[in-house]
Amino acid sequence: MLVTAEPPLSAAWWSDLRTALAHLSAVHTDRTAVRQEYLDRAMPKYLAFLGGPVPTTPPSWSTAHGDLHWANLVGPELGILDWEGWGTAPAGYDAALLHAYSLGMPETAERARQELSSVLDTEDGRFAELVVITELLQSAERGDDVELVPALRRRAEEVWHRMRVGGMAGH
Repeated sequence: MLVTAEPPLSAAWWSDLRTALAHLSAVHTDRTAVRQEYLDRAMPKYLAFLGGPVPTTPPSWSTAHGDLHWANLVGPELGILDWEGWGTAPAGYDAALLHAYSLGMPETAERARQELSSVLDTEDGRFAELVVITELLQSAERGDDVELVPALRRRAEEVWHRMRVGGMAGH
């Protein structure tokens, strides 16, 4: 799902997205988008290059769309498509997923990171980024979005450094 051009999105669109994600995260559900068992198995494997024990238990869980990437978003007024995968996931999962899918286009990634910083620049958001990076690195093994791998690895290293400085590593 490599982004090839900067989406021309307004400040209102981004505000609506933040509001939608905040409302969604508070919805109670028994549905599951990401399982703890997956995190325990996959994160140590796909993030081994970070050189330390990576935490596998999220600081918190919330409800997520579960597949928030550019093909599932519309504008100029916000629309969110493709809801079959929604359920509980590590808090911040949707923001982390959209940001990760933007990494192939640095300007888009920076805009997404800035617009979603209230989520991404938190303990939950940093953990969610590592979860998403794990999933996308696994997916790349099957041939999906392999061009994102170098950027995903760089982002994982940046997030890992911030987590370690922030004292979360080892939790």
